[in-house]
Amino acid sequence: MTTKIIIIDDHQLFREGVKRILEFEKSFQVVAEGDDGSEAVTLVEEHRPDVVIMDINMPQMNGVEATRELVGKYPDTKVIILSIHDDENYVTHALQTGACGYLLKEMDADALIEAVRVVADGGSYLHPKVTHNLVNEYRKLAAGVTRGGSYGQTVEIRRPLHLLTRRECEVLQMLADGKSNRGIGESLYISEKTVKNHVSNILQKMNVNDRTQAVVVAIKNGWVEVR
Repeated sequence: MTTKIIIIDDHQLFREGVKRILEFEKSFQVVAEGDDGSEAVTLVEEHRPDVVIMDINMPQMNGVEATRELVGKYPDTKVIILSIHDDENYVTHALQTGACGYLLKEMDADALIEAVRVVADGGSYLHPKVTHNLVNEYRKLAAGVTRGGSYGQTVEIRRPLHLLTRRECEVLQMLADGKSNRGIGESLYISEKTVKNHVSNILQKMNVNDRTQAVVVAIKNGWVEVR
């Protein structure tokens, strides 16, 4: 099944680079390109894509405004936001308006392809660095911060060995640390393909749709440290 994609970014060279990466995947088809949020709305109406990859900062209508309009008019079209900002306020705002993914422009090709696949299948995808920042904020809220700036309580880490293997627990911790598949592979001296297999097993065993949900569940249960 072909995943139809529209790319919206006001930097043509960056847009062309994204298009080249996506076109390596036989199941992906870039059906249109644009350079502004208002153009995104017109192109979606014309082509009805599965996924829109859209820059957050554009001159006339930005990505967040366009996402809000697209989600309202075309709920079957999924939006992935591209950004240079890893601040949780940007991420939260984008997700609140209906984006299903948030990628930093420093992403590698594998992250882009994985994000499109996950979002097209109905999941959500956050850049690993963004996930780490968000879960840090969640941890602060969950633990309760005292006026002196220290945590109000100590969180005991209990590895989920009843559910995952020791290696899968290591991979889950590295997901919470914000590492990419490549980074996890380098740290554990295993191939990227092996990492992907571990991540797939973790998602299946934890009964979650994507790595972001896995990390949030792990933090809520005290299975990982946020460092």
